[in-house]
Amino acid sequence: MKKTNKKYILARYSLVVGVMLLFSAFIVWDMFKTSVMYSNDWNRKADSILTSEVPIEPERGKLLADNGTVLAANLQYYTLRIDWFTAGIKDSVLMKNIDPLCDSLAAFDNSRTANQWKEKLLGDREKILNNKTKRNRAYRVFRRMLSHGEYERVKRFPFFNLAKNKNGLYYERESKRCKPYGSMASRSIGSVGKDSTSSTLHGRSGLEMALDTLLYGKPGVAKHIQLTHSIVKAESVPAVKGYDITTTINVALQDIVETELYNMLHETDARWGTAVLMEVATGEIKAISNLEWKEQFGDYVEGRNNAVLGYEPGSVMKPISMMVALEEGVISNIDEPIVTGTSWMYEGRVITDPHGGAQLTPRQIIETSSNIGMSKITVKRFGSNPGGFRNKLEQMGFFEPFHSGIGGEQTPIIHKLGNTRADRVALTRMAFGYSTLIPPLSTLAMYNAIANDGKYVRPHLVKKLSREGEPDSIIPVTYIRKQVCSPENAQKLRTMIHDVVWGSRGTARKWVQDDKVEIAGKTGTAYTITPDGHYGTTKRLAFCGFFPYEKPRYSCIVLMLGANRGAGASSGMVMRNVARKMYARGFLGGAPSYQQAGTEAKEVAQNFATLYASTNKKTNNNVKKGLSMNKATVFKTPEAMKQGVPNVRGLGIRDAIARLENAGLCVRFNGAGYVVEQSLAAGTPFTRGQVINLRLTH
Repeated sequence: MKKTNKKYILARYSLVVGVMLLFSAFIVWDMFKTSVMYSNDWNRKADSILTSEVPIEPERGKLLADNGTVLAANLQYYTLRIDWFTAGIKDSVLMKNIDPLCDSLAAFDNSRTANQWKEKLLGDREKILNNKTKRNRAYRVFRRMLSHGEYERVKRFPFFNLAKNKNGLYYERESKRCKPYGSMASRSIGSVGKDSTSSTLHGRSGLEMALDTLLYGKPGVAKHIQLTHSIVKAESVPAVKGYDITTTINVALQDIVETELYNMLHETDARWGTAVLMEVATGEIKAISNLEWKEQFGDYVEGRNNAVLGYEPGSVMKPISMMVALEEGVISNIDEPIVTGTSWMYEGRVITDPHGGAQLTPRQIIETSSNIGMSKITVKRFGSNPGGFRNKLEQMGFFEPFHSGIGGEQTPIIHKLGNTRADRVALTRMAFGYSTLIPPLSTLAMYNAIANDGKYVRPHLVKKLSREGEPDSIIPVTYIRKQVCSPENAQKLRTMIHDVVWGSRGTARKWVQDDKVEIAGKTGTAYTITPDGHYGTTKRLAFCGFFPYEKPRYSCIVLMLGANRGAGASSGMVMRNVARKMYARGFLGGAPSYQQAGTEAKEVAQNFATLYASTNKKTNNNVKKGLSMNKATVFKTPEAMKQGVPNVRGLGIRDAIARLENAGLCVRFNGAGYVVEQSLAAGTPFTRGQVINLRLTH
């Protein structure tokens, strides 16, 4: 009988079938548990995924200058990467395109030649593909991020212009806040950063922080939707873009103010400086600059916003104290003499006036900046009630916040006084700007009221809100007080402040007088307090005023720390230089006539000019010192004109512009190098704001 393995085969087959049946039973059991026993739990989980909401980040609004020029906006930047493991990349196609690709890369980024780009791409690719331990699917092409325009350009390069699955090219996109004008008004514009809890971008300083709720917009909502093959996010509530905010900043005026402040800081070796330019009638802040010395940069850069921080103002406080005296009726005739002297003992403390006299009128008290005179006037009214001085300022609205839109804005601090001897002494010091903490912007607002016939307009940086180019709301001119003082008293104060610059004993007469713009303003000096609580030798130097005097259009304050000159020769000259440039560029009335310039261009001198070195002595000295040229020849400068158009033929463009703008001309030029022709002949008469064309050559 023939033997077979049938029973063994059947046994094995039965075992396999049994295992499969057992496995199938487990699957059926799990399906039963999932679909029947635990169906409610799984349904709740599915519902939670499909009903969960994901926030959509809104687009942040733009910050704009007064004419719509962008000061800050969100831009998209791209990190470009290649996934060399993409299946569609063919070596033959890559090698065919590698040379033209590298030529394009070298033209786009000249940090490497075409051969170096080729060596880098192919070398890095080989290392990545041969690395068995790590599959790097995020090879970065450029170290820096690309703008949208640059990204679109790179996408058109050879090989990169193939379909994504054939070149492995992809990007990571990130939104960044950009300032086209760089550091210009940077501290006032402010910065943004990610919120620590939600990782969303919000303002951290300046306008970005003060107006964050308007700029940020309103987040949208996206929900998960089940499709055939996947779950996707779909927008259910659209995000609302933030407002575009038009500020009051004028780019041209901002450039003038920053440039003049920067130049004076360098000239005087000051530690920091701040300047604010405001429109008298509206309170619009047209320019604001805060520069301070940074050792790591070796230069003055945008620093903290000192314009809204409290400092002892010094004698720029005196016109404000005089306003209180006029409103309280302590004085009415500003030409009536008051006994002052050069030294006055009050409550056991001596107040001195080195440049005082036996008697001074209220006009002369402001003109000569008399501490004794201002103290006596204030004590006459408030000596028996020192706290009344602060109360009067409070009634005037001096301590009310401006809500100007500037981040970190502080209000003035003047302590409430009782009626002790120390309080009476403190009153005298408050009258001339000590024992107080007053932000420069608050001082400027009061001077602006003096220039504005007593109307106490609110300083502000925001002009208009809009969305998608459509205006939403216009910010109106508002007043802290409709009248902080009477128009008559405002006129008296303007006369006093005018004497500071134009009077025979005025503290600013030597530096701020100008034959093109009549400026009125007050100097102020205050010593800083050292860490041990005593006054040191470093000074804060202020100048606050307005121009033109007869019909004031702009008010301005400049404050500098540690300058090596007096207040008039430092802060005062910044304001004078700003006013002169504004005059030359037509900001003070009478726009330049460009049609007239065309006819004057026919008067171009035919003789070729002699070329000169810079007329700036400091520049010449720096060059000689830097090149160790102690015996360098100093060339003569172009012949100066006693009147009429200045002679600038032969000068470099910087010197030429400075000379012509200071004279009141509007400059246009073409070419580079030195001036060889000027459309208005030297010495000929001209009118303010007239255009002069210059031709330059090397």
